[in-house]
Amino acid sequence: MAHRLLPGRRSLLKGSLAVSAGLALPAFTRSGRPSAEWGVQAGDVTRDSALVWVRSDRPARMIVETSATESFRTVRRVRGPLIGPGTDFTGTARLRGLPPGEQVHYRVLLADPDDPRRTSAPVAGTFRTVPDRRRDGVRFVWSGDLAGQGWGINPAFGGYRIFDAMTRLDPDFFLFSGDTVYADGPVAATAELPDGSLWRNVTTEEKSKVAETLAEFRGNFRYNLLDENLRRFNARVPSIVQWDDHEVRNNWYPGQRIADTDTRYTEKSVDVLAARARRAFGEYFPVPTLRPGAREGRVHRVLRQGPLLDVFVLDMRTYRNANSPGDQTVDPQGILGREQLDWLKRELARSRAVWKVIAADMPVGLVVPDTTEGRPHVEAVAQGDPGAPLGRELQIAELLRFVKHRRITGTVWLTADVHHTSAQHYRPERAAFGDFEPFWEFVSGPLNAGAFPATALDGTFGPERVFVKAPDTANVSPAGGYQFFGEVDIDGDSGELTVRLREMDGTVLFRKTLQPGLVGQ
Repeated sequence: MAHRLLPGRRSLLKGSLAVSAGLALPAFTRSGRPSAEWGVQAGDVTRDSALVWVRSDRPARMIVETSATESFRTVRRVRGPLIGPGTDFTGTARLRGLPPGEQVHYRVLLADPDDPRRTSAPVAGTFRTVPDRRRDGVRFVWSGDLAGQGWGINPAFGGYRIFDAMTRLDPDFFLFSGDTVYADGPVAATAELPDGSLWRNVTTEEKSKVAETLAEFRGNFRYNLLDENLRRFNARVPSIVQWDDHEVRNNWYPGQRIADTDTRYTEKSVDVLAARARRAFGEYFPVPTLRPGAREGRVHRVLRQGPLLDVFVLDMRTYRNANSPGDQTVDPQGILGREQLDWLKRELARSRAVWKVIAADMPVGLVVPDTTEGRPHVEAVAQGDPGAPLGRELQIAELLRFVKHRRITGTVWLTADVHHTSAQHYRPERAAFGDFEPFWEFVSGPLNAGAFPATALDGTFGPERVFVKAPDTANVSPAGGYQFFGEVDIDGDSGELTVRLREMDGTVLFRKTLQPGLVGQ
């Protein structure tokens, strides 16, 4: 494919990968100037704009300088917000008027509000804007599930090593498919491994218990930024981020009440916890629809990535109905809610991109049970009955039927959540519901969390598991392997889309190439 690696980008990558694999935690010393030791990150990059994020150690004015070269010989300066305790000292600035399809180098400075001459040391990053030209191609990576099941940052293991493997691929962006933190998963100092040795975590006060207060939710997002691999990755690869359940609590849904027997929580309203989690999520990720003062205030959105790709980011938490056995014959709310489903259908029909990636934070045909309330309820879409669509499957059937009858080409489903990697092909000939065209669903993750056996398939939409790699036992630590990410590479000349499922070190486990211009394949 015609996918350029610009000289400035190449030297920056070489420098980053020469850094020791050991973990270097921020020093966080209070000097006479502000400090940005939590790094920088860019998000939701378009053809001419991007959102840049930083966190200060004190009140400061955010300033962003951009340049076409990493020497910053000629710069353009953007005056960002005054940041302080109201956003946990985080801030974002929107860069506008950028050239499409070009490498942009940026650096963030933090200025003392009382003396603008006193600024922090600059913290640099880079990203590519979305190209106008098809021939440039698109490459991105995706995964989810970070620091779950008590497996946190282990310096002896090299920290979150998987991010270095993703950096080496030089992707245009990273699709972070949910469970970006485990607010309900405390991280202890040690955890015992099967061979009797100890996994040793970096720990913080906020990670010592389940998150309930806004400060504790913020501390969960801040915890992951202690990892040098992640900070280095954030400075080089922009993100498109969505959330799932663990940003709030395992298997949560709106209106849920936490049982009195769960003594970990003093706050029993999940809606209260979700509001605090959403605020922290919007503070710690550069998501324009969740910025302070944003009119929309939502996670679901579409990212236009040039003539080859549109990414449809779903929110399968905020609008879902209560988890249940999933046997309803009528279910208008479902897992997306009516408004979001209508939005998705409308945006898919409008899309003129060759490929339409549906970024779902939960899988379609994999059975994900919910037993947190002591009953066998459905956590995702599939409920295990291979017959006609029931419950939340009804919304997916409506969407698949719409794609078929509107002749929408190039849809591909990407997801995470289940802590293993797999590829499923759905065909109407195998299905109880047949009014749809064949499609692929690719699963990846975890990034750094417990790995779990493969879940059962539900036959309603006729899935065939073409590939899977998963452990035989539950909650295998990162030291035991089974940490995964996926790569999508769209060739600018042929328009072919190739999916590669990769292990933590970048080894390719499975590859599938799809042809452009087809409604189903």
